Amino acid sequence: MPIVIQNSFTREKQEFVPLDPPKVNIYTCGVTVYDESHIGHARSLYIFDLIRRYLTFRGFNVKFVRNITDIDDKIINRANELKINWKDLVEKYISRYYEDLEALGVAKGDVEPRASENIPEMIKYIQSLIEKGFAYNSGGDVYFNVRKFPQYGKLSGQSIDQMETGVRIEPTDLKKDPLDFALWKSSKPNEPSWSSPWGNGRPGWHIECSVMSQKFLNTYTLDIHAGGRDLIFPHHENEIAQAEALTGKPFAKYWIHHGLLTINGQKMSKSLGNFVTIKDFIAKYKNADYLKLFFLSAHYSHPVDFTEEKIEEAKKAYDRFRILFQKLDQEFGTRDLEKLPTGSKGNIDKFKEQFEKAMDDDFNTPEALGVLFSMVNECNKILDSKQDDRRFMLQYAMKVIIDLGGILGLSFQKIESVKSDTWVEIAIDLREQLKKEKNYAEADKIRKELEVKGIILEDAKDGKTTWRRKL
Repeated sequence: MPIVIQNSFTREKQEFVPLDPPKVNIYTCGVTVYDESHIGHARSLYIFDLIRRYLTFRGFNVKFVRNITDIDDKIINRANELKINWKDLVEKYISRYYEDLEALGVAKGDVEPRASENIPEMIKYIQSLIEKGFAYNSGGDVYFNVRKFPQYGKLSGQSIDQMETGVRIEPTDLKKDPLDFALWKSSKPNEPSWSSPWGNGRPGWHIECSVMSQKFLNTYTLDIHAGGRDLIFPHHENEIAQAEALTGKPFAKYWIHHGLLTINGQKMSKSLGNFVTIKDFIAKYKNADYLKLFFLSAHYSHPVDFTEEKIEEAKKAYDRFRILFQKLDQEFGTRDLEKLPTGSKGNIDKFKEQFEKAMDDDFNTPEALGVLFSMVNECNKILDSKQDDRRFMLQYAMKVIIDLGGILGLSFQKIESVKSDTWVEIAIDLREQLKKEKNYAEADKIRKELEVKGIILEDAKDGKTTWRRKL
């Protein structure tokens, strides 16, 4: 089955056919390092890492580039506010960003280029745009002349005239048109700057992505360009204009945009007191899989609203996997899943096929996650019904759940393995004896004492009692 992707550029689902299969080039806009990364960043980091992981699973050779914006107005303003050198600010938050990636279980890009380390290439790019008549130098600033690129607006679906009516910024002495955007900004006193043919200054935000994506993916046309829906205009629109004006070739074949995140129905903001950093989440919940399960419950292209209630639902969802694994631990006494007996698959592979079918359809994670829950239900039915002729497949099912969960970035392999604890078994046997003697008060007392110690008892219909540890 082919993979189909909802292409933001064509506004329709298209079969995914990279330019040079099995190679796939992906570029995604990364973080601007002036503050802690928040859970909105986490969604972007996680979703595009998931897409990379799935394409790799499907046999593609993926090269994944995610930039770091380390020179920007926000960085300069924050450094001035804190009265520290901008480089010190940048180094601090790059380090913090990599801590967040590790805590989330999200892999680094194959290349994570920093804007400040690619200034010469940006200057050369801008010079070429000036020579081609698409940009102009005005008082040390360089602007892209939007009206020289008639296709401007084709990603966002806006015409130049429509954009002009919505622009509040009036032309200045330096800017010919309010829609023109900066490729190079002349430096102000005490600002970081680099020498250029137009004087000391620094690059604009948009130019860095056009330059670094093509440089590090070694192509004029990317297979996939990804980012948040809020970047479609003006950032991605401007990237297209710069790149295609220079090369005359399509900048990207497929555009993928994820929906945005709100907190209790509101935009995340420090002023509203609802700013949740990745570190805040990990410190509170201790498990990044809860956040991932929350993200997986909605299609990547849809908006999501973060609430405490939804994270509690994600915790319960995670617990369904944990409880099953610990039941299987007690049943088989081992998790040596690499040495399964021949003929142990049963009908479990049908779930793998359903999982792939869901993911092939524009990375439909809610449906793919539903397949994993169906597997959990199937395993519990086999356990509860004592279907001895089907129990052989349970360990293989656990392996498949772990493997497919791994494609989704879920760390089920880290679920604590439960071994038989003699003291628990003794307590359960004593409770069973008390129940036979109809001493239900004392039997219930044992249940409560075990619960205090973190042990949950579950009585099956056939009278057998199993146990698990509290999450």
